[in-house]
Amino acid sequence: MHRNTLYYGDNLEVMREHIPDESVDLIYLDPPFNSARDYNVLFKQAKKDENQAQITAFTDTWQWSKRRYDEFFDDPRNARLFLLIDALHKILDGSEMMAYLLMMTPRLLEMHRVLKPTGSLYLHCDPVASHYLKVLLDVIFGPTRFRNEVVWKRTSAHSSARRYGPIHDTIFFYTKSDTFAWSQQFTDYREDYVEKFYRHAEPDTGRRFTLSDLMAAGIRRGSSGQVWRGIDPTARGNHWKFIIETLEELDSIGRIYWPPKGGTPRYKRYLDEMHGIPLQDIFDDISPIGAHAAERVGYPTQKPLALMDRIISASSNEGGVVLDPFCGCGTAVVAAEKLGRKWIGIDITFIAVDLMIARLASDFGLRRDKDYDIKGDPKDAYSARKLFEQSPKQFEIWAVGLAEGVPQPDKSGDKGVDGKVYFQDAEETLQWAVCQVKGGHLTPSMIRDFAHVVEREKAAMGFFICLDKPTKGMYAEAEEAGFFTVGRRRIPKLQIRTIKGLLRQDKLFERPEGYRLKSGSGNRLVREKDQGKLEL
Repeated sequence: MHRNTLYYGDNLEVMREHIPDESVDLIYLDPPFNSARDYNVLFKQAKKDENQAQITAFTDTWQWSKRRYDEFFDDPRNARLFLLIDALHKILDGSEMMAYLLMMTPRLLEMHRVLKPTGSLYLHCDPVASHYLKVLLDVIFGPTRFRNEVVWKRTSAHSSARRYGPIHDTIFFYTKSDTFAWSQQFTDYREDYVEKFYRHAEPDTGRRFTLSDLMAAGIRRGSSGQVWRGIDPTARGNHWKFIIETLEELDSIGRIYWPPKGGTPRYKRYLDEMHGIPLQDIFDDISPIGAHAAERVGYPTQKPLALMDRIISASSNEGGVVLDPFCGCGTAVVAAEKLGRKWIGIDITFIAVDLMIARLASDFGLRRDKDYDIKGDPKDAYSARKLFEQSPKQFEIWAVGLAEGVPQPDKSGDKGVDGKVYFQDAEETLQWAVCQVKGGHLTPSMIRDFAHVVEREKAAMGFFICLDKPTKGMYAEAEEAGFFTVGRRRIPKLQIRTIKGLLRQDKLFERPEGYRLKSGSGNRLVREKDQGKLEL
């Protein structure tokens, strides 16, 4: 049974590693790309460290990289897209748009993989990139799987110099097959339409109604062609739409209107019994979130809950699984929960996940770990600190993995060893460095104690990992430990690194080059050069 889950991390990695084939009923995504918007600042109160992962995701990741282009073509799974990507590259060259499209392509492939055969995808974008994205979707899903280009009027007016005001977004609707979930949605009748066509009202209840014919063209021989209440439909070349027995029943409950001055009776259709107008592909009845709206959470790309309600209601059934791989503040997740769907939300920063945790608690009283799961790796120092505050053990495991170590499985008996990093020395003898992780207050005595742990464990080196900035005294204590010699190279025996430095990969632990034991490699020594290429 599916369990609702929030992931923080790269959605490409999450989909590849955690979401099975054909397991999702509906995907809604709003990938943030717009040259006119600033995605570096998520919240007014956010500090620089707090949004570093989002800055990386929304800016640096999309700057053109020849390595990314080459790696895409090296992957045989992308054969169907070779011609398209190559053509786009020749046109767009090394632009940010090309980098963005190359970033989106493998993610859309994964989305197609995880969708059920009856599943649907809605991609929300603006005119800056919509035409390129539609070509990608046509290749990945097939042009016959395109259902609609929905236009959402996202604002009432916008003043722009020397062009028409840009006031709409585009939502592409694709399905994985010709058999898909669909529930017709309706919109309310316009006020002028109601005034014109539902101008009658019951004197006692005020219920509005319109009138429709009780007769249809053509002569019938049966009951519907008989005389009723002195009116002969056959003489007029018509027949009753109902048999005589039904006409009597309708009249008895007041559903037939008799003109006060005589004439042909008519059938009453009440406004409150009508579904409304079948929804068309222009959404102009859902307003953007105002500055003082109750649902506003301060997220720059937040979409109205009504928009998510409409999409989820139309293209999924109760109990179905909804995936939002760029979930931001989680409006799609909130709508899915509200409508009785299962859900998966993914975001690259814990700032967004933290906000979703708060919304699920305030809107539904849901609690993490009890009512839903949270999985994934922090991508910045702020997210790492949040992980430490919520689960010190999970933070410890993650931090050891950041140093490419093997975590200590049992917290109760670690004796100051949170993990080990294995490697070979110049004689190809197996060696190791012990890891110790600290998320709280730091003192020089911690390094002195750690030096004793390194010695007791007969480790070649010791790697000390901390959240906060180490003190000068700590560095002085580390220098007292001396060096580990490999050939002519002298490597500090006891090293201190911060989470921030490890995440940025500009302050990594020094160790012998050549061979190392990678965490999760099944205790197998692997060459550094054989680790494989970075995935898109």
